Amino acid sequence: MYKKSFLVAFIAAMAVVGFAFTSCSDDDDTPYDVDSVISFENVMSMKEFVQSGTFKGTDGAIAPGESVSIQFNAGTGQRLMFATMYGYSNDIFFAPENPGLELFNEHGVAYTGDVSSKIHMWDNGTRVNVQPGAGIAHPGTAEDGTIKKVEQEDAQGNLYRPASELVKLNLAFDATTSTFTLTIKNNSTGTINETPLSPGVWAVSNFLDGKLVKSEPFFKEGSKSSAQLTTLAETGNNEPLGTLSSEMTGIITSLSPVLVVVYSGDVNPIYQLGQKQTNIGLKELAQTGDASKLKSSLEGMANVRNVYIANSKSLLPGDKAETQFKAWENDKIAFATMFESSNDWFYANGEAVLATYTGDLTGKTVLLDSGTGINQYPGAGNNQALFDGVPQAEDNVVSAVGTTYPVPSVANVIKVSIR
Repeated sequence: MYKKSFLVAFIAAMAVVGFAFTSCSDDDDTPYDVDSVISFENVMSMKEFVQSGTFKGTDGAIAPGESVSIQFNAGTGQRLMFATMYGYSNDIFFAPENPGLELFNEHGVAYTGDVSSKIHMWDNGTRVNVQPGAGIAHPGTAEDGTIKKVEQEDAQGNLYRPASELVKLNLAFDATTSTFTLTIKNNSTGTINETPLSPGVWAVSNFLDGKLVKSEPFFKEGSKSSAQLTTLAETGNNEPLGTLSSEMTGIITSLSPVLVVVYSGDVNPIYQLGQKQTNIGLKELAQTGDASKLKSSLEGMANVRNVYIANSKSLLPGDKAETQFKAWENDKIAFATMFESSNDWFYANGEAVLATYTGDLTGKTVLLDSGTGINQYPGAGNNQALFDGVPQAEDNVVSAVGTTYPVPSVANVIKVSIR
């Protein structure tokens, strides 16, 4: 009787121990050691232009018959603005209408060839116009007007040939690099408006959240001119406008919804530096910002505890998102978010991060190239998802983004922290 009672008690005790053991290893029944929040902030400073520059002729001014060329990158929806002074005038300049020279049609096909019909003459409104010519006196009589388009004649009745006859524009396009070449020819030779063209300024407006950051780059028709454009239009000096444009130029980007994974072991399940991505969804995240495939793949891995998406939409400059995560003491955490002004780049932690870590993670964050798409100029490549494009395929390993392009430092784009 004693032996039987002892046996029953022993079995019952072992059952309790077994139940306790099973509960400790079950994610659903045991409280996690870590319950933290990871946050991501797009800290970029806004820039109006993705690229800008200046141009000039052999001796500074672009003489009648002379041509100059400029190269720039752009995607569907972006525009090129440029301005150059009608040299033999008081304050007239040549420029396209806002928001700038159209570069692609509605189907995303680049315009090439003669686009001279897009050039116009503009009266800066700061000097009274006299008959244009080589003997014109500068600076002339001041006036307090606004910028107006000049067609057949100006406000004082002086006559002009169409701008498209005086200045010829020709566009060429390299689809692989998404690079345009614009050739500007002074075609005024022998006309009643023969004139040199001053050194000029050009800029390509940044594109973010489906629209141009700057829709009136250098001027607004019907408004007063800026001091910098006035200097160009009255004197042909392009330096002030060129300097201002340069200060407003830089690569900007939004960040895709951020994927966060809690895992065990020593291998980051999202990527391995120096290895090709393994078709688990990193390509889709890095090329389009879509984390759904990667999330599904990670959730099926034995060493993955939990997977989270920190936000439901892209983070624009100034936006912040965060997500709570749960983990055990020895777990690690990893994250990935697309640099959306690229063909296939993403931010991620460059080294293992313990789930128990608290504080700033920005210093552990790196910008990586997934190796799945050929790169183009960030924020100005027509094959980028930013412009509804599809990158040209490549089959390279995951690597750090180099210095080919003037990409802002990590700390000037994204801030990551855990609390």
